[in-house]
Amino acid sequence: MPAPRSTVRRGLAAVAALPLLALAATACGYGSQAKDDEAKANVSVGGKKLSSDTVKIGYFPNLTHATALVGVQEGTIQKELGGTRVESTTFNAGPSEIEALNAGSIDIGFIGPSPSINGYSRSQGKGLRIISGSASGGVKLVVNPDRIKTLDDLKGKKIATPQVGNTQDVAFLNWISEKGWKVDAQSGKGDISVVRSDNKVTPDAYRSGDLDGAWVPEPTASKLVSEGAKVLLDEKDLWPDKKFVITNIIVSQKFLDEHPDVVEAVLKGSVATNKWINANPEKAKASANRALENLSGKPLPQEILDPAWESIEITDDPLAQTLKTQAGHSVKSGLLKEPNLQGIYDLGPLNKILKAEGLPEVADAGLGVK
Repeated sequence: MPAPRSTVRRGLAAVAALPLLALAATACGYGSQAKDDEAKANVSVGGKKLSSDTVKIGYFPNLTHATALVGVQEGTIQKELGGTRVESTTFNAGPSEIEALNAGSIDIGFIGPSPSINGYSRSQGKGLRIISGSASGGVKLVVNPDRIKTLDDLKGKKIATPQVGNTQDVAFLNWISEKGWKVDAQSGKGDISVVRSDNKVTPDAYRSGDLDGAWVPEPTASKLVSEGAKVLLDEKDLWPDKKFVITNIIVSQKFLDEHPDVVEAVLKGSVATNKWINANPEKAKASANRALENLSGKPLPQEILDPAWESIEITDDPLAQTLKTQAGHSVKSGLLKEPNLQGIYDLGPLNKILKAEGLPEVADAGLGVK
């Protein structure tokens, strides 16, 4: 039986659609360093260090990464780490975050299923493990209503996704395939032009007329709606029970082997954060918006914040069966050869924490470590 999932109401806000501050880049240049000095991410006073001085956590400035946004902002994750310091970095999409994980620029990441699958497959099962879920839903196809009235009108149009091979890109390519249309997965050229566009610049491209729509996570979708776009499809409507994993928590296998105590502490912080979000949705929404303001210099307006939050569910459950389905989508799209995903999940530490909290344990769909 899956762990309880709380529907995140009225929206955290992600700055994906807003210009980022000139924040310091990580050593390898994969993302932007978060302003954790304002986000309560300081080392706990008098806290005892675990086996590592720091833990480097990556996530997106998207509502679908609410656990990370709130957990860092409120210090819930830091509290569990004691004297081990959180260093956070933000990314636009999963492939670049996987590069950072492989390079050692981050240790733990909040990330979508498709990059997780790709990273695991390309490292032949040695690069990472999925250790928890984080969110379901929060992805929409939004379009210019003057140019597109129905789903069939998408043919011949230019539709954005965040990055080639990212979770929304794979989902859109799969949807196109199921329509019987053809698109080259790498170039994005075909019956629909799939334009890979950074979430923070997609609204500008839409406003200028360079795009006819976008298949994107929140709050980029709601930002586009505020610019006059219309929601043509909510991806959750394509899934059984309207649930699909949009954000996992992954860890470098090397870091997990060397610092299991740190990984367990981050998981405790994640579970505690999700519980707090569920119990305090209004406070959580405000916290997330402050976190996004720290990243962008500007909070999201209420008309974007509220509808964005409505479509997200926060969950400890990785919804592993839906990841298996998404792996099939990557294969069908031509972005991935049939992967061997045995061992991609290590849910032992999470289930230990859930059991101690009196919560139901979660399943790995037969893809756990042996």
